Amino acid sequence: MSKFTFKQFSVEQDKTAMKIGTDGVLLGSWAPIHHNPFSVLDIGAGTGIIALMLAQRSHAEQIDALEIDEDAYEQAVDNFENSPWGDRLFCFHAGLDEFIEEPEDEYDLIVSNPPFYAEDYKTENEQRDLARFQDAMPFEELVEAADLLLSENGIFAIILPYREEAKFIALAKASELYPTKITRVKGTPTSSVKRSLLAFSRNETDEIEIDELTIEIERHVYTSEYIELTKEFYLKF
Repeated sequence: MSKFTFKQFSVEQDKTAMKIGTDGVLLGSWAPIHHNPFSVLDIGAGTGIIALMLAQRSHAEQIDALEIDEDAYEQAVDNFENSPWGDRLFCFHAGLDEFIEEPEDEYDLIVSNPPFYAEDYKTENEQRDLARFQDAMPFEELVEAADLLLSENGIFAIILPYREEAKFIALAKASELYPTKITRVKGTPTSSVKRSLLAFSRNETDEIEIDELTIEIERHVYTSEYIELTKEFYLKF
């Protein structure tokens, strides 16, 4: 399906290797905005879905996205221009290492749905592998960028495989970024936890908000929590 239609915008995805999936929608819906961010950065934009969701959810006036893959970058630019919030959205065609060499701005919210790495994951599609592989964006680099670019009271939000959660929290802590909210996601009530949604800030807190989210009761029967989280976006809710 090359076009994905949401309630207030649609996303073309025919050019990019990484199609819209639940992970992006989860992060776009979940990322904390209670601190009213003025500026947002989406690292590894893909189609631009997360930046678009944050444009819909927030009043942020500057929403920047970063994408290294040329096809995905062009797609994100088109999706931004065709959305109701084109004047607030901007995509940079650059890698993260290049982007942080001369940082111009600080951001009140930084989000990333980074490529996941699995040793056994190699396909015939090199572009998709690049999009999927963590060696295109190591966790260390992400934490370094967040530390460099996050405003004093900013929030850094990310979605990861659950098995990477502890490692990533330790990495972030070494850069004095501390978890404030953790949501562990499972597909069904009986399945194991697959993903972790993590939010970090520069201020260490004893009160980390930790909860669990189940997506489906059974195939295509969604839980009330998942519907509540995503209903501003999905046409079916």
